[in-house]
Amino acid sequence: MPSEGPLELKRLKVQPDWIDYNGHMNVAYYLVAFDRAYDVFMDSVGVDKAFRDRTGGTIFAVEAHVSYQAELKVEAPLVMALQLVGYDRKRLHTVMTMHHAEEGFLAATVEWMSLFVDLATRRVTAMPDEIYAKVEAIGRAHAALPRPAIVGKAIVMPTPR
Repeated sequence: MPSEGPLELKRLKVQPDWIDYNGHMNVAYYLVAFDRAYDVFMDSVGVDKAFRDRTGGTIFAVEAHVSYQAELKVEAPLVMALQLVGYDRKRLHTVMTMHHAEEGFLAATVEWMSLFVDLATRRVTAMPDEIYAKVEAIGRAHAALPRPAIVGKAIVMPTPR
């Protein structure tokens, strides 16, 4: 699945129950949409249900930074993409984007740190070779991509004058 650009993972639409009292997609559902796309990424590198059932290995998210760029209304078509910006045997550092699939505008981004975990011990462990080889192939392809400006961005309140 290596790609010369970010990996397009999923297309979906904003669901009616994702709309809040302000008439737009609620903040929580941006993460739901990103999570559904990340599941596609996990499947693509082999961390699917069959793998989890067979080995007890999986991927846990441990930190996320979401940035909301634009409002989304009910039924808005979305396209989700992922760039692998860092990895080792135990960690995956990714940036995902959510664009309006027809109008093209950026609706949100998320920077995610994930860990490979053994479900039996609930501890971080090294990815098996079969998974790491797929991650490494994507990582090598994505190493040539520009580093997204959001990587490592902190929330900072301007200092009062």
